[in-house]
Amino acid sequence: MIAIAQKTLSFEEFLNWDDDSGRSFELVNGIAMPLSEPTAKQEDVVDGLCRLLVDHCQSLNLPYVPRQSKQVRLNAAPGESESSRKADIVVFAKEEWVRMRQSSASAAAYIPPPLAIEVVSTNWRDDYRIKLNEYETLGILEYWIVDYAGLGGVQYIGSPKQSTVTINRLIDGEYQALRYQGEAIIVSPTFPQLVLTIAQIIAMTQV
Repeated sequence: MIAIAQKTLSFEEFLNWDDDSGRSFELVNGIAMPLSEPTAKQEDVVDGLCRLLVDHCQSLNLPYVPRQSKQVRLNAAPGESESSRKADIVVFAKEEWVRMRQSSASAAAYIPPPLAIEVVSTNWRDDYRIKLNEYETLGILEYWIVDYAGLGGVQYIGSPKQSTVTINRLIDGEYQALRYQGEAIIVSPTFPQLVLTIAQIIAMTQV
């Protein structure tokens, strides 16, 4: 990746920064860095999952607000420049979303959200390794890795490779992973009444 803005930005400054290119960025040690554009199938999965979760929350009146492509502020040590991740889906606590509605600031995860979801692409190592460590350190209670195309390494999805959803649950400060494949119903601590399978996710790429 090539840095576009050499000026060091705070998280709030970054949210208001725009290079007029229309591209997506993340903040890396205070520098805005461009992201690769998603594939059509990846976008379909993100869109389908987000709509499913929105409908689920609304139908059960759950205290959550799922949103696509939102910045998540990462931990930064005192004196260090800030960084962020643009998560595919962020599930906000409803009270936090209501708070942001009353503010003129950009909508983003300023505090750790209950749940973050990443849909795996060719840079799968970021999702399985780097982002997992970042979200674990940040204290996000639940982190989904949705590997609908079976792109991840064998150590993460087994052999032969197949479509996999990994649910990482934060327990005593560390993620404990449960892997779902085949016909298994995905179990989410945040959404215990949700009925979701790998087949449903794959079907989102075929609309």
